[in-house]
Amino acid sequence: MNLLRSRLSFGSLFGQRWSHRGMCNKPEEVKSQPPLAPAVPEPRPAFKLPGYRPSEMDKRILIWSGRFKTADQIPATVSFETIDAARNKIRVKAAYVMMGVTIGACLVMVVMGKRAAGRNESLTAHNMEKKARWREEIQMEKKSAAALAEKPE
Repeated sequence: MNLLRSRLSFGSLFGQRWSHRGMCNKPEEVKSQPPLAPAVPEPRPAFKLPGYRPSEMDKRILIWSGRFKTADQIPATVSFETIDAARNKIRVKAAYVMMGVTIGACLVMVVMGKRAAGRNESLTAHNMEKKARWREEIQMEKKSAAALAEKPE
């Protein structure tokens, strides 16, 4: 429909050249970009050592991730990339463990639900029994309150 409308528009009948979408023909302005300055790397401070002194937890992470076999093999300073890679590996392993635990818990809940259904237990029946107990307790409280009110002093 738009194609037909653009071909049979009023302006095209009289030879005027408009854009097909009916927008104005303002020429595009070319904006000059400022020249880019050459990238100068920032100088590193002389007092920092290239690396990271791993803490006890970082040492455990490095061992758990498989980077080193024992704590004795870990050097005094380790690169940031090594620590980061080890942390990421442990993070992924922890995510896998949590997924497995979640799936296992879901399966346990399904099995427990099926067993409860086999014993004809349901949440509806449980709630109805609980509410019946509450009603009985309220009636007992009302009877005891009425008995205390009837007692002559």
